[in-house]
Amino acid sequence: MCGVLGIWGRSEVAADLIFGLTTLQHRGQDAAGAITFDGSFHVKIGRGLVSRVFEDRHQERLRGTWGLGHVRYATMGSTDVEDAQPVHVNYPYGLAMVHNGNVVNFAEVRENLYTEHHRLVDTSNDVALILYTFAAALEQRDLRALTFDDLFSCVDATRRAIHGAYAVICLIAGRGLLAFSDPHGIRPMVLGVRQTPKGPEYAIASETTCLDYLGFRVEGDIGAGEAVFIDATGTVHRHQGPREKPAFCVFEYIYFAREDSVLQGRVVAAERERMGRALADVVRRAGLRPDVVIDVPASGFLFASSMAQALGIPFRRGLAKNHHIGRSFILPTDEERRRMVGLKLNPIRGVLEGRRVAVVDDSIVRGTTSRRLVELLRGAGAREVYVISAAPPVVSPCVYGIDMSTTAEIIAANRTVDDVCRMIGADAVVYQELSALRSLYGEISCCDACFSGEYPTHVDREALDDIRREKEDAGR
Repeated sequence: MCGVLGIWGRSEVAADLIFGLTTLQHRGQDAAGAITFDGSFHVKIGRGLVSRVFEDRHQERLRGTWGLGHVRYATMGSTDVEDAQPVHVNYPYGLAMVHNGNVVNFAEVRENLYTEHHRLVDTSNDVALILYTFAAALEQRDLRALTFDDLFSCVDATRRAIHGAYAVICLIAGRGLLAFSDPHGIRPMVLGVRQTPKGPEYAIASETTCLDYLGFRVEGDIGAGEAVFIDATGTVHRHQGPREKPAFCVFEYIYFAREDSVLQGRVVAAERERMGRALADVVRRAGLRPDVVIDVPASGFLFASSMAQALGIPFRRGLAKNHHIGRSFILPTDEERRRMVGLKLNPIRGVLEGRRVAVVDDSIVRGTTSRRLVELLRGAGAREVYVISAAPPVVSPCVYGIDMSTTAEIIAANRTVDDVCRMIGADAVVYQELSALRSLYGEISCCDACFSGEYPTHVDREALDDIRREKEDAGR
């Protein structure tokens, strides 16, 4: 999971790009980068947070009125700066690209690029595959008289070759800004417009929150199989390409997106409150009688507070959070995640001591965080600890860009709820029911493959093995 941003402006865009990336920082902490165009490409990429990668002097270096930005969460490939984005090539025209998602048929596409188009992909970053595939399609056209139909045909050809999840923004030097999504629309991307004295400016981002901060009015989602091109005059062209059954990632509502974002027309905060009320029904049926409900800050707050209200049980803050620590879910190793929990969360003994505590988290994936949480709460005097997951049991690898891409990493895979309870040391574990989650999102048609094993794209054992091997190689 990553954050992408593209701005088609009429004035220098570097400051907006860098600030916009800070509003997407929750989507990736491994690396950040930006590229601008003023007749030439200007690039700045580095490892770590946006605030560490960019300094004031980089605003002067990143000249141009068009630009792309990216924050990276390395689900596949290495965390080296060589695999950071944006990625660019100088021919045809000059193309720069950022993306959010994961290519499922990576090995097949890489081999095809080498044998058919004589391009050696020497990176493990998926965006290079998409960029080179798109560039190869463009090269087959008359570059002196490229039409919008030609451009969108190249996008459709890229879609036919690339399988998986992707939300892509591409800067075409001197031509404009192009964005397109996969045929299922698995990853989020939204278009916004901002009126200026010089005329309208446009931005494309992973979440509406980013557009809000930058002062862009949200125009709507870039949907499944859709492409949007903003040409050199500022005219917006839209194209509906091959479209399959929509499968928007439900984990965006559960964890990744900011609560103030609007995804698929729904406010994330309101959706998390609905999930919390659905959780209350499961807790009742489990026969649990907690004395107090607490959240795992900050992603568990809305689930926990709405669940507590529905149950008529006091909601309290039982864990104090160090807000200067990043998101533990997106750290690369179990040991780092375990250490991070102890660094960022400290129990409030007066809330917990002698009580039966229901602690609500967004999900239980590897169990590392949950196990450490139970230890912290018991150490602070909790009489009993019930771990409540706002998500159903994660039982299958995500192949679309969330870092749970092998079965071995998933605690609930091939285990019962009682097994999970024993492994994390809790007195009880309660999961959201998949049927209840689907009833909340049926009309949106979400991807819930990590909970159900039902992938919207073709994913066979060979593809899963390829992803596992790539992840293992990157970890060496």
